[in-house]
Amino acid sequence: MSQALLSSAYFGPIQWYQKLYRYDRVRVEAYDNFIKQTYRNRCVIATTGGVQALTVPVERTGAALAADGKATAGKCLMRDIRISDHGNWRHLHWNALASAYGESPFFEYYVDDLRPFFERKWTFLYDFNMEICAKMCELIGIEPCIEPTTEYVAADDSVLAGTADYRDVIRPKHPLDDPQFVARRYYQVYERKHGFIPNLSILDLLFNMGNESVLYL
Repeated sequence: MSQALLSSAYFGPIQWYQKLYRYDRVRVEAYDNFIKQTYRNRCVIATTGGVQALTVPVERTGAALAADGKATAGKCLMRDIRISDHGNWRHLHWNALASAYGESPFFEYYVDDLRPFFERKWTFLYDFNMEICAKMCELIGIEPCIEPTTEYVAADDSVLAGTADYRDVIRPKHPLDDPQFVARRYYQVYERKHGFIPNLSILDLLFNMGNESVLYL
């Protein structure tokens, strides 16, 4: 049985969802330390002006409140990161998606499935991301075996022998080499203006390719 280990992701990139489709079992890390400017709370889309990052604001203090109600000093585990309501971000993200993909072939088809993620409030980022993942898998038409981790295991630990560890491979800045992923062209709304942009959020693939997204993966 092939197994992969991924970091949590907010409407993760195509590469992230490729792992869900290609591996028999995928574990999504809940016990790593939250790191800013990663796919944990950021997705990247294509707009008429070029690439745009949408970032979910999070609450981080010197003593973050964990899921079990206990205060944790300093670094905070991914599973304990709380979503902030700062800046009316849900409204801004939805408007950005509607503006960027309103003319795409399948945006209207998926509107009712995706709008609730920008209307309902979730407390924890990890839970929010997992529910997004479940919905995206449903819309794409894949049924991966996904489990949250129960503890943190370092990359060099023998426990991970036989597991493909992508936690530090798939990231927006300075991604590591992944021979298993080669971005192939698909139709994009702004390709004539910007050229093909690889490995955007899974939303870009879904809105442009619809039910053919699974064939791309």
